[in-house]
Amino acid sequence: MREYKNRKNVQKQNYYQDRFYHAPHTKKLEITGSIFEEDYEKLKQISFVCSAYIELDFFVVEIEKKDILNTIKAMSDLGYNSWTELACIDMIEQKGGFEIVYLLLNMEKRARARVKTFVKQKEQIDSVSSVFKAANWAEREAYDMYGVIFANHPNPKRLLMPDDWYDYPLLKTYPLEGDEKAKWYEIDRIFGKEYREVVGEENRDSGYVNNEDYNNFARIYHESKKGEKPMEVAYLQEYQEEEGVMFVKPVKRKKD
Repeated sequence: MREYKNRKNVQKQNYYQDRFYHAPHTKKLEITGSIFEEDYEKLKQISFVCSAYIELDFFVVEIEKKDILNTIKAMSDLGYNSWTELACIDMIEQKGGFEIVYLLLNMEKRARARVKTFVKQKEQIDSVSSVFKAANWAEREAYDMYGVIFANHPNPKRLLMPDDWYDYPLLKTYPLEGDEKAKWYEIDRIFGKEYREVVGEENRDSGYVNNEDYNNFARIYHESKKGEKPMEVAYLQEYQEEEGVMFVKPVKRKKD
């Protein structure tokens, strides 16, 4: 029995040995004396900065979520007027919310910046799409994948998942048990397990194609040869939302 326990302890200890890579903490450098010092001093006059430092050559600024819109406007005025991306980190278990990171680029200085803030779960944060139009899509993706709600967004809808999808796929609490559980996940949560036989299991095969399903983009056996008039059904469906996004003009099919 003692020998068996020792084997278990060795296996447990083995998990923390060097064969598992642990990323080192990156150094955080002072702003003073850097190319970002002037920008930092101007930014402090506009927004309350919780902390600021240089990390991996990025100008990193941490602020309260209530100051996000003013801060992003100020960063744009300081020359960081090229939008790169918005990142969202699930920290619900540790802090009860999400860390939101805005990535900006100053082409004149050839310098990058990260604006970091925190929003609690089920709270809202202001949309910055009025400053950067590209933020429209990034904020929709953060809502779609994590459930973060952006106030005053012009089109606050899911971007990748269907409108009626239950839950948010990139949350750490989203099921990872595989297709066997995932195929019943929405049915169980929305209707209850007693409805499994009524609704049927969810199709989890990303390569599934129905050759009778023209309206859902499976064009098998529905292709038009060069010079031929497309099927009339093609005129009944538009692939962009009717209300659209303000800066994207919907494409309309030309009817002959």
